[in-house]
Amino acid sequence: MPIRLAISTCPNDTFAFHAILQNKIDRRGLDFDIQLLDIQQLNDGLFAGEFDFAKASFHAAAILAGSTIVMPSGSAIGYGVGPLLLAAKPQAEPNQSFGERPSVTLCPGQHTTASMLFQMFYADAVAAGRTQVDHVVFSDIMPALQSGRADFGVCIHEGRFTWEQQGLSLVADLGQTWERQTNSPLPLGGILARREQPESTVALVQTVIRESIEYGLANREETLSTMKRYAQEFDDAVLFGHVDLYVDDRTLNLGVEGKSALAKISQLAKACGLVPPNTPEIEVWQAS
Repeated sequence: MPIRLAISTCPNDTFAFHAILQNKIDRRGLDFDIQLLDIQQLNDGLFAGEFDFAKASFHAAAILAGSTIVMPSGSAIGYGVGPLLLAAKPQAEPNQSFGERPSVTLCPGQHTTASMLFQMFYADAVAAGRTQVDHVVFSDIMPALQSGRADFGVCIHEGRFTWEQQGLSLVADLGQTWERQTNSPLPLGGILARREQPESTVALVQTVIRESIEYGLANREETLSTMKRYAQEFDDAVLFGHVDLYVDDRTLNLGVEGKSALAKISQLAKACGLVPPNTPEIEVWQAS
């Protein structure tokens, strides 16, 4: 049976999985049925049981910890990588009163890590009804701010590099807020495997994913055509800036620091009521 693998369209994923997508490495006899989707579509598909292995937000991973396990390779985690809270107007922020109406804050999906961080750090504004959270596809957020259809937006992916060119204002770097409060790198998303997958299959998939990342790092220019096929932004410098920010040693292997950061995201999400309190901790797969 083909292995149902799903990843996001963001440049760090298409860079990391270029070698798999283009048959540049030995797939170890695995037959992949690959889909490239928006991050909330990936989260929703995992909740629905549609994928065997898939990229997911670590917010979703925290909720799904009982039925999934995190692969050691393929994560986006680090310092200085967090989503940005942007405003349509300078010096505005979600705790302000907007007269008789609440402000509107756009987030890129209910179970994205970006949405989780906003709801953690702006819980008072949400609870008091000063801002209304709406979920949209990430690529719609900056246009909505520019057109005045929303007041605030949590920006991810390539937009993190282009918001100033779009005439928007920075309210907060939510990743920096996380780092100050936890003293750990921010886990954004990783590859999840369903727990019913055979151990031998998980081991082979882990090997192939790691080798694909290594191939991309060794053949950077070759990955451009794959990244551009799916990216919202086509500038080479922006694409490689995205890769340099999100693909590093922790992408190859989460390691001890990465596992510790995942434990913190589980604990804080439970404390904020964003994950049911009896949910198991996020677990990282390791060979038995």
